[in-house]
Amino acid sequence: MHGPRNRTVSYRLIPAIYAGAAILAGLTVPRVESFFFPGFVSTVTVGQATAMYSAIASGMLALTGIVFSVAFVMIQFSASTYSPRLVVWIERQPVIAHALGTFTATFLYALAALLWVDRNRSGNVPVGSLLVVGALLLASIDMFIRLIRLIGLLQVNRMLIFTGDRGREVIAATYPQGESGTAQGPGDFRGLTCTQTLAHTGRPRSVQAVDVAALVNLAAAAGGIIEVAVAVGDTIIETMPVFRVYGAQQPIEERKLWDGIEVGDERTFEQDPKYAIRLLVDIAIRALSPAINDPTTAVQALDQIEDLLTRLGQRNLEIGAYRDKAGELRLVLPFPAWDDLIRLAFDEICFCGATSVQVMRRMNALIADLIPHVPEARRPVLHSWQQRVKATIARSFADEEERTEALKEDRQGLGVPAKDLQNI
Repeated sequence: MHGPRNRTVSYRLIPAIYAGAAILAGLTVPRVESFFFPGFVSTVTVGQATAMYSAIASGMLALTGIVFSVAFVMIQFSASTYSPRLVVWIERQPVIAHALGTFTATFLYALAALLWVDRNRSGNVPVGSLLVVGALLLASIDMFIRLIRLIGLLQVNRMLIFTGDRGREVIAATYPQGESGTAQGPGDFRGLTCTQTLAHTGRPRSVQAVDVAALVNLAAAAGGIIEVAVAVGDTIIETMPVFRVYGAQQPIEERKLWDGIEVGDERTFEQDPKYAIRLLVDIAIRALSPAINDPTTAVQALDQIEDLLTRLGQRNLEIGAYRDKAGELRLVLPFPAWDDLIRLAFDEICFCGATSVQVMRRMNALIADLIPHVPEARRPVLHSWQQRVKATIARSFADEEERTEALKEDRQGLGVPAKDLQNI
């Protein structure tokens, strides 16, 4: 049986490719130069070239060790402050592999270039090697700057903005503009005969993306309806049903069905608007833990969460039914409802921040500000959460004055309450 397509990219190969290219260039560039430009002689002396290449090789080796040791220590240290899932995502950014590859290539090419200095006691220094090693040095400086910028993302505010940006991108790409109810629902398709069921075999995998167009075309060709039984972001385990086909006139090739879903070792932002909210909540509740006790970070996380919920609230979330060009239902894919997104955003923060005046005030302001920006049909759950936050405050604060302070709506947590702003 065919399995789902593995979308995991091994960045371990990137430094190896750089290293191989550097060795190959080190062996071929001087030969090409001596064959096509035999009279092209550098003014750099043999001693100068030897000293320069030796300094570059030893310096790049030391720089690589120091830079990446510090980088990974900072990344691991940040894992105790932010969500470990988010820090691992930063650690696997392509810029890290490309930076390591560039540093390694510069080191190896400098060593290879040394072999051609005063070759056969000619007293010559190949000009091409000097140009290539100079270009590699400039590339190394550029990658070093990029690496520093990446590490700079580990600052709490930048990490929150980075996560929010990924969420805004996936919301814009996944959900169409307009209120709910503008698209046709799936109807009672399960009344049809189930002609195929495909279950996962193997170790647990995370669903990262679904190729909607390919699955719609497969269902149309078979004259049936494909139900994807798992949502993007779910972890599929042994024997778990992944696909069900209803009413098909002919079987769909299993390999083509599996090619319509992409899996990996962990969740990604692509096609998963819940993941950005999940990570922001992780950062907030970790900041509220007794070991860290940083409610201001939780308030900053709620700033990003509010923006994501505002955007989601103004979009059509009922997008799980996909039809072909003739308007026939062909694919059904589960997506979170508005209530699910609100529960994900509020539940754990409300529980972990129940005794924080700052967090409770910010949550009151968030809900109050969100209500007028979403359609009427989505407001009842927000009104319900207003009452829930009030009940949480009543349980958590024994002193009447503290309860009164915690019930205020304050976008900064401890700043200027909204009612005070209205009186200015």
